[in-house]
Amino acid sequence: MDFAETAGRIIAGERRALARAITLVESRRSDHRAQAQDLLSALREGAGQRQALRIGMSGTPGVGKSSFIESFGLMLTGQGLKVAVLAVDPSSARSGGSILGDKTRMERLSRDRNAFIRPSPSQTELGGVARRTREAVTLCEAAGFDVILIETVGVGQSETTVAEMSDLFILLMAPAGGDELQGVKRGIMEIADMILVNKADGALKDVATRTCADYAGALHLMRKRAYDPAGFPKATTVSAWEGNGLQEAWDDMESLAAWRKSEGHWARRRADQARYWFEEEVRLALLARLHEDSQISARMADLGDAVAAGQVTVAEASQKIMKLL
Repeated sequence: MDFAETAGRIIAGERRALARAITLVESRRSDHRAQAQDLLSALREGAGQRQALRIGMSGTPGVGKSSFIESFGLMLTGQGLKVAVLAVDPSSARSGGSILGDKTRMERLSRDRNAFIRPSPSQTELGGVARRTREAVTLCEAAGFDVILIETVGVGQSETTVAEMSDLFILLMAPAGGDELQGVKRGIMEIADMILVNKADGALKDVATRTCADYAGALHLMRKRAYDPAGFPKATTVSAWEGNGLQEAWDDMESLAAWRKSEGHWARRRADQARYWFEEEVRLALLARLHEDSQISARMADLGDAVAAGQVTVAEASQKIMKLL
């Protein structure tokens, strides 16, 4: 691969080159990882300081994440913005496969010339996003997209990793979801910048309004964050089906992003995220070494048998492996 040429094609906005590059960074092969790093380095030099608005989105199953992203994305492209959607699909714990059907569920948006949709398998990674989603975000940013929407596999108290690669984190909730607040409360609520109660239309409109009021009250009870202006985090209603509330939600997102930029929180947050992913990469490299080093791998197998037989404690066995490292 000619990395300079490929980087130039990505920067020029060529879809085929972008798609191939994402496939490359998602690969687990060691030679592909080395090529991916060379490509990312070439992009850093060629793309300069291109920055898109990265928006992480999560929500409970059936809340309408794909429907919302399609309606929201079409509204943004209608305003002349280029939108990339990185949809993470859950992988089977048994087979490791994924359906990757998000693109077919966003049929209208997938035909839009200003939109790019890329479904990726979670590869059993925790945190709601795939391991290399962060690098896919970097590629889309270099390709000149204005807004990057990162859809997680679902919601729970631990699906918060997406906040470490996004500028804004949006939590989608369904009407009459008061009981769901108990299932997603602290872990996910504390990082949400906005809660959007979807399906606020038809017979569910009044219920959605009451649910929104419940969430707004819950947000006010949480400790004030230094990187939030007055009125944030906030809850509001939207309808992906009718399109109601989408423009208002976008105005709020732009307002919040602009305030954080002016106050210096944007740059500090991105710097903190870079540090986080550096430490995460080191942690993953250490774990990989445990399996790649034949001596350590054999020792782990022996100690695993000893732990299973009750001959040594888990803590003692792990300390012996750490000494080998």
